[in-house]
Amino acid sequence: MSDIIKIPAEAKVIIKHKRTGKVYASKDDFNVDVADPNTDTTVDDFRQDLEIKVTKVTMGAATKK
Repeated sequence: MSDIIKIPAEAKVIIKHKRTGKVYASKDDFNVDVADPNTDTTVDDFRQDLEIKVTKVTMGAATKK
């Protein structure tokens, strides 16, 4: 059985307005926009993306002696 190699990665959640592309700092900030009667933002405008950055990894074959 081969060993599992852990690859360092960083995950970032991105909250956006579907129609305008506006990026919010958090889901709470989006909810404040929805609750604001001066905007036409609705819960249907919610979009959440996950960005994953992986550090550079060198792949190579290992041989057993």
